[in-house]
Amino acid sequence: MGMMGKLQEAQKKVEETKKRLDHVLIDEKSADNLLEVTLTANRSIKSLKIDDSLLEDKEQLEDYLILVLNKAIEKATKINEAELAAAAKDGMPNIPGMDMFK
Repeated sequence: MGMMGKLQEAQKKVEETKKRLDHVLIDEKSADNLLEVTLTANRSIKSLKIDDSLLEDKEQLEDYLILVLNKAIEKATKINEAELAAAAKDGMPNIPGMDMFK
């Protein structure tokens, strides 16, 4: 297989990985379990559960959302980047001098 074929194969693996990451779910909860969020590894929100007690205090709810969403996004990003890097690396042709990028 020529270099272009290998590059196309690498791109195909990356696209397949992106589709698969839509089904990898990351659950994150607040320490007291009053807020729970589920994201895909592609950082798309799938569900959000808010305890009724948080609805009484807008500022507290906003703080909870920021903290929990940021934690979930951070986890999803790490998984996403690792999986996409692995998919791209597996399909890349062996190009002399490119070893320094591994």
